[in-house]
Amino acid sequence: MKADHAAHIRDHRADLLFVGEDLAALVETIERGDDVSIENVAVDPSFQKRGYGRKMVAHAEQLAREAGLIKVRLYTNQRFEENLRLYASLGYEIEREEALNGGVAIHMVKVVA
Repeated sequence: MKADHAAHIRDHRADLLFVGEDLAALVETIERGDDVSIENVAVDPSFQKRGYGRKMVAHAEQLAREAGLIKVRLYTNQRFEENLRLYASLGYEIEREEALNGGVAIHMVKVVA
């Protein structure tokens, strides 16, 4: 898979979470019609299991509310069962499934307004 990192930097927003001087987590978002799309949530392995992923998702939800948008959308691989449980626990519901790159992408949505 080839990602266009220059386009991501140009077209997406990335918010970073530092713990001291260490980059612990990030969330990459795109503001669209009536939603904010979470394109990526990443937590450094040495900072996992501390709630930073939840914090980054909550930050994306706050961005949507501040922009007057009513939904946050995201997707994850069907095989990432821990992600699916996390997002469901945060109030995300499955919107649709899509065959993608030999797997299944699970698209989820949450109304935040």
